[in-house]
Amino acid sequence: MSDKRIYPRTGDRDTVYLKNVVTNPNISVGDFTMYNDFVHDPVLFEKQNVLYHYPVNHDKLVIGKFCSIACGAKFLMNSGNHSMSSLAAYPFPLFYEEWGLDRGDVAAAWDNRGDIVIGNDVWIGYEAVVLSGVTVGDGAIIGTRAVVTRDVAPYTIVGGIPAKPIRKRFAEDTIARLQDIRWWDWPAERIRKNIGAIQSGSLNELQ
Repeated sequence: MSDKRIYPRTGDRDTVYLKNVVTNPNISVGDFTMYNDFVHDPVLFEKQNVLYHYPVNHDKLVIGKFCSIACGAKFLMNSGNHSMSSLAAYPFPLFYEEWGLDRGDVAAAWDNRGDIVIGNDVWIGYEAVVLSGVTVGDGAIIGTRAVVTRDVAPYTIVGGIPAKPIRKRFAEDTIARLQDIRWWDWPAERIRKNIGAIQSGSLNELQ
């Protein structure tokens, strides 16, 4: 398990362990997941990168362990979705004072598509955008500036606007074994012992 350090690399203030800078109870981040930002202060991830996350919705952003999130990646939560069933795209309920509407109905201004769930060991590329209601499977890779509007299968590389599958990272039997092994749940010492095999892609050498 990662400790309470914010900056895992000596002298590097652009990279943080995300778990240790998030305070919103509706955002959860797993151990060792890191965020790098060379434009803004990465400590401000919650404000700069998780957008339209209004408390009235109670929607959640869940990010697994050992994820790599590149500079400028954004997560667009439910309040960014104007209601598609309304005859107007304008969010009248949001301006309840102006129009004499019930403040309790403010959430009717947008569609609630659900939480954003990011699996373990996911790499989210530079300025990629993940929309509300999307689940990204373990080991997936989101390409630079991709806009993810639909679920991404485990160990799948996606890119484009909207993001579409490019290819699988590994053969199906390897993917199945990785999902069964779940190395990201191992104790840190076991991971440390197996880093050589992990980095070289030697699945059969894992201990």
